[in-house]
Amino acid sequence: MNKQSEKPRGLLSGKTVLLCVTGGIAAYKMPNVARMLKKLGCNVHVLMTQNATNFITATTFETLTANKCLIDTFDRNFEFSVEHVALAKQADLVLIAPATANVIGKIANGIADDMLTTTVMACTCKCLIAPAMNHNMYHNPIVQDNIRKLEHYGYEMIEPVRGMLANGDTGDGKLPSEEELAEYVLRELAAPKDMAGLKILVTAGPTQEAIDPVRYITNHSTGKMGYAIARRAMYRGADVTLVTGPTACEPPRFVNVVPVVTAAQMYDAVMSRAKEQDIIVKAAAVADYRPASVAEEKIKKSDREASIELERTQDILAALGADKGKTILCGFSMETEHMLENSRKKLRKKNVDLIAANNLKVEGAGFGTDTNVLTLITEDGERELARMSKEEAADELLTELLIISKGRAKGQ
Repeated sequence: MNKQSEKPRGLLSGKTVLLCVTGGIAAYKMPNVARMLKKLGCNVHVLMTQNATNFITATTFETLTANKCLIDTFDRNFEFSVEHVALAKQADLVLIAPATANVIGKIANGIADDMLTTTVMACTCKCLIAPAMNHNMYHNPIVQDNIRKLEHYGYEMIEPVRGMLANGDTGDGKLPSEEELAEYVLRELAAPKDMAGLKILVTAGPTQEAIDPVRYITNHSTGKMGYAIARRAMYRGADVTLVTGPTACEPPRFVNVVPVVTAAQMYDAVMSRAKEQDIIVKAAAVADYRPASVAEEKIKKSDREASIELERTQDILAALGADKGKTILCGFSMETEHMLENSRKKLRKKNVDLIAANNLKVEGAGFGTDTNVLTLITEDGERELARMSKEEAADELLTELLIISKGRAKGQ
């Protein structure tokens, strides 16, 4: 089959986000959010309340977004149009951050007395609201009633985090980090929700098998591929569980992360959740062997040669394949020779639907890289992918699994 490759493009290319900034001290975070979204290819329009201009300038946003920052409903210095309606029609998503108690109260009660609230009222797309204020103000029953009212009407709240607030108090009224706010936007807009309603379990990373309290056996897996699969499946609307060995990767938000250390722990975590999954992707590099016994104390160095007796670990993929029912099962195969032959044997022996194979000796594939070179192998054929980012490779893999899922549904 022909190799496939895509030119890199921002995850938010072609999307328009209205970034609504109100008069709270946390407004200082929002230029960075605008920059992040712009870097992802997003068309960002910023609307500010007059009070917000006391904390950050419109010029900052205009420089970062290349769009006019709108504040005054009756500003005559732009091309004629009913501006709030025009922007509302363009918007794929609205993010109000920071959202003060004042603006939350206005929107909850239908008050539209400036450009920001007027535009929000005219939007039909999804609206995310990130409250940020003093702890006591946030917990004021009037504010909480207004929040519940907005949720009733379909607005989604981004919960504030606990931390030191502007007045020095500690409480849960702090605006989340810029990275987290950007992730909320990505969750909504980064991909079509073609996997909505599916439950997907992904394994990632290495396992560690103890020799003594100090040492262990492991491998070079970084978990990047499995984490990319989990993240992209979440972007596509799936309900994702990530069972992960120890890695340095940042856990994906909006994913149920189950940390494990050993192969036995991973076996238990996967098998106890397997029956409820529609798709399972085994991307983890699980140890095939572990020490037959673990020393209770650190093994001291001596002049004699040392040896470690090893025993087999439980084969998670084989166990899943032996009793998979309707679950679609995907395994990974990392080889150094005879990749296709060995991977096809694994496909049949372990009763899986798809093997994602790669060769450790191929440039850009394998452990520790940000790219991968996969060949997707099924009973009916194989599809060789070009070298691409692990995020792009994850998307190709998930699309193949979705095709299998739809084909099986038709067959039933």
